[in-house]
Amino acid sequence: MAKIGKYQKIIEELLEEYAAIKPAVSNDIDTELIIDRERNHFLLMHVGWRDKYPIYNTIIHIDIKDSKVWVQQDWTDAVIVDRLMEKGIPQDDIVLGFLAPYKRQYSGFPAS
Repeated sequence: MAKIGKYQKIIEELLEEYAAIKPAVSNDIDTELIIDRERNHFLLMHVGWRDKYPIYNTIIHIDIKDSKVWVQQDWTDAVIVDRLMEKGIPQDDIVLGFLAPYKRQYSGFPAS
């Protein structure tokens, strides 16, 4: 359980860094940080309007499942996986959930 608490803290700190960055395209877009520690879901979203069009985008989505960090979505210029490893999460505990299951075996990361 200590490992999961450590991973939660790392993920939250990283997402808080990204949440502090205001989208440059519009003042009508909010950055929302959604954290569910009990169920281990962590999301960073952009929500709002650009001209006449609604914006509802998941920028980063990370889950913790079976003591592994699953990166489900990463639409940042920086590679979130690299940042997670820099902050102390080992590559063996990171799953690239955004890759199809049959491709994960070639990624250098666990398949599940």
